Amino acid sequence: MAEFVVKIADERGRLVQQVETGFSESEVRDRFSQQGFLVYWVKPRGMLSGGKIGRTKKVKQSSFLIFNQQFLTLIKAGLPVLSSLDLLIKRQKDAYLHSVLQNIRDRVKSGESLSEAFTTQRAFPKIYTTTLLAGERSGNMEEVLGRYIAFQRMALTFKKKLAVSLVYPALLVSVVFIMMIFLVTYVVPQFAKLYQDMGADLPSITQLMLAIGLATQKYALYIVVGIVLLLVGLVRWKNTDRGANAIDGTILKLPMLGDIWLKYQVSNFSRMLSTLLTGGMPLVPSLETAGASMSSRRILNGIAEAAVRVREGQPLAKALEAQRMFPDLSVEMIEVGESTGALPAMLNSVAEFYEEDVQTALGAAMALIEPLILVVMAVVVGGILISLYLPIFTLGSHIH
Repeated sequence: MAEFVVKIADERGRLVQQVETGFSESEVRDRFSQQGFLVYWVKPRGMLSGGKIGRTKKVKQSSFLIFNQQFLTLIKAGLPVLSSLDLLIKRQKDAYLHSVLQNIRDRVKSGESLSEAFTTQRAFPKIYTTTLLAGERSGNMEEVLGRYIAFQRMALTFKKKLAVSLVYPALLVSVVFIMMIFLVTYVVPQFAKLYQDMGADLPSITQLMLAIGLATQKYALYIVVGIVLLLVGLVRWKNTDRGANAIDGTILKLPMLGDIWLKYQVSNFSRMLSTLLTGGMPLVPSLETAGASMSSRRILNGIAEAAVRVREGQPLAKALEAQRMFPDLSVEMIEVGESTGALPAMLNSVAEFYEEDVQTALGAAMALIEPLILVVMAVVVGGILISLYLPIFTLGSHIH
């Protein structure tokens, strides 16, 4: 099946544009026409891959958490899935999530399962659609959804704590960057005019700084364009396997920060795998789903290889140990969980341990980085100002 971008209007005249899967343009068009939609056009997704439509937009994590909490409450109250979706769609304020839920509701009404309807949107985490599938197969949707909501809450809380820890360093770096741009592009050229009118002999460091400032001011547009092109090229390269592996390898080799990044990925993986296993999913599909959700390409590839080894009969701990990426302690704890038959609970313990470790290590790293940023700011700004004022000090000494 291929992917198509569809533009339709519902019975209220609201326009919706979304990505759908189908065998052909005519099949997708007929499907929506039979559901009562007015179909404006159907185009292969590849034709629009360079634009905004071609990219799969993800739902906001906070809005999605609220939706799941409300959805679980309605199901527990005994409402059917369709009625629950209808009620939540009416009260949904997030425009994108509203349109996606409408499509899901129509798919469920036409006979698709809830997990299939969510999977076709490509706007939701794979762990969520896999969780729904496990709930449908086990007939215990309420318990499975409750576990996923607990996982989602903990993940969101952890991300917020990390974001708060990074606010002050990011603010310092921004201030340093803005101050340097102001000094180089505005202050330095002003001093260049002053010294040109004076006709004084300038020290070498002052001449170098004035040359940098004048060149930056003269070629500012070209510099900005060059930086933008460089960033665009870097983003495209990062989306390739080679680029993603290279960048991820560089991050993991960074002193202190690389270790924090690895432990953060391990805690996320352990939490996801525990949630899936507790929901009743087999180990190999759970491994593949949790691995596909990793943002680290090397860890993603390592877990995929580990899943192959587990499928061939190797224990999970041995398969992960063979990748030589996971910390020894995490592998040992997983091995104990396997041998005692309490793997999901042990994976939860691994996640909690490394979440605390990441917060502690990140706090220590920030305590070192923040003074370092201030020192660099003082040295750079102080060096620029001294180089500019040095000729004035020299002239003053000659006058005396």
